[in-house]
Amino acid sequence: MLELRPNCECCDRDLPPESGDARICTFECTFCADCADGVLGGVCPNCGGNLVARPTRPVAALLRHPASTKRVLRDRPCA
Repeated sequence: MLELRPNCECCDRDLPPESGDARICTFECTFCADCADGVLGGVCPNCGGNLVARPTRPVAALLRHPASTKRVLRDRPCA
């Protein structure tokens, strides 16, 4: 099950579970659409995989399986 991380690893922008602006790779590295499509060019800086739109979880399912609250940030700039 996806963690649905709460923020962009580059700019720390909030990405709530219902956000259509979240992008992820197969390891669930999470970025906002602006960073993913802009500076990252659609490629995860951590693993080199492609970044795709993160699916949203229905509200009823979030009650039983909540999104993660742990914020993840890169220790190096996304450039």
